[in-house]
Amino acid sequence: MITPNPISLSTPPADDSFRDHFNGVNEDGKRNWFYPQKPKGAWHNRRLWFTVVILTLLFVTPFLKYNNQPLLLFNVLERKFIIFGLFIGPQDYWLFGLTMLSFMVFIVLFTTIFGRLWCGWACPQTVFMEMVFRKIEYFIEGDSGKQKLLNKAAWTSDKILKKTTKYAVFLLVSFLISNLLLSYIIGVDEVSKIISEPISEHVPLFSGIIIFTAVFYFNFAWLRDQACTVVCPYGRLQGVLMDRNSIVVAYDYKRGEPREKLHKGHDRAAGDCISCFQCVAVCPTGIDIRNGTQMECVNCTACIDACDSMMDKVGFDTGLIRYTSENAIVNGVNKLITNRTRGYIVVLVLLWSALGYLVVSRNDTQTTLFRAPGSQYIENRDGTISNLYTFKIFNKTNQIVKPVIHLDSPKGTLLFAGKPDLTLDGAGMSEGTVFIIIPKTELKSRKTKLKLSVFQGKEKLETFETTFMAPEE
Repeated sequence: MITPNPISLSTPPADDSFRDHFNGVNEDGKRNWFYPQKPKGAWHNRRLWFTVVILTLLFVTPFLKYNNQPLLLFNVLERKFIIFGLFIGPQDYWLFGLTMLSFMVFIVLFTTIFGRLWCGWACPQTVFMEMVFRKIEYFIEGDSGKQKLLNKAAWTSDKILKKTTKYAVFLLVSFLISNLLLSYIIGVDEVSKIISEPISEHVPLFSGIIIFTAVFYFNFAWLRDQACTVVCPYGRLQGVLMDRNSIVVAYDYKRGEPREKLHKGHDRAAGDCISCFQCVAVCPTGIDIRNGTQMECVNCTACIDACDSMMDKVGFDTGLIRYTSENAIVNGVNKLITNRTRGYIVVLVLLWSALGYLVVSRNDTQTTLFRAPGSQYIENRDGTISNLYTFKIFNKTNQIVKPVIHLDSPKGTLLFAGKPDLTLDGAGMSEGTVFIIIPKTELKSRKTKLKLSVFQGKEKLETFETTFMAPEE
């Protein structure tokens, strides 16, 4: 497996053989297990506080409600979505499609400017892996050196206890994440029912929890860094989306090269990089950031803290590895907004404007009314004309709606076949047949356009039109 070409450097490393193979696999084709050292430093502390905010939002949001409905719901099973109070049902496929298109353009714009900032700071995979599961691993097994020794050691009671404890906690956290995910899919109320009521009443959904738990456990206990480097397509897309002005975690090779170990009492003619390899030791994907931007880099900032710590110890300026861009390193100019990003911004604003207009002008119901196939007009003895129609009325909200169809013009009456109660559940649909009866005096031609409205109480939900057939005069 070959990694994509990174953003080119003005001074590429002398040995670029690392580009000829995937970093997560060794020469024998076996997996490279990485044991990153425990990160620490200013950037890691910032990420810790940001993680607290992210995890708080993730676990609190399912309990937040607006108008007795979840604030966020992504029920792909029933094609029902609620985004900050806006309900998107099966009839709003165009609205959902435009939302997804806007989201994709936003990803392109964000990545073009900020690189993989999302990956390092807010992606659930990174947040849970590095800030939850990795912390559990450090607490139980120790830092990277102790983990290596433990894995190579014989199966003693101490090793069995540590491994059993670690994987038991991993399984418990995976179960918790599984319930969290299901809360966003079916709602926290339904998840509470699964937990509190007999399992026999919720076998399919409980099976889903078990399956998700197994998937998360496999991901965080075994797949780990390869979820980012093998499974996720975002890392591979960065080679297309990013340019020389994109903000990335980068090594300042103009300042750091040539590299040389630090020797006491020796006049240093080399660059600031002392080849301590601490940036490699802390990297969760095992790359050497000094080789340039690579697909495996998730911008976690661990190498920044490690390098800054060493620079402080040897008395050099910090920032040898930092958030910057290739253009800033070469030319000293950091240009975030380019013609390319301006183009993306224009497209995104247009999409958001269209989306906003569609949301504002969106009706709570959607009604279709067509003349029954093969039916003809009926001339009644009382001087009226009748047409038979079939109708379907969709509830585009997640609330119960009791619609009433009213004929606005011309004057006439509606006679429903069967019961006229059109009460609709959330995202529900009702259909039936109706006679529209209009006096001949109101009809001026063979075809007359009818205007109808749908009301709930005094609130008008929508208006629509259809055609009425009558005999020629």
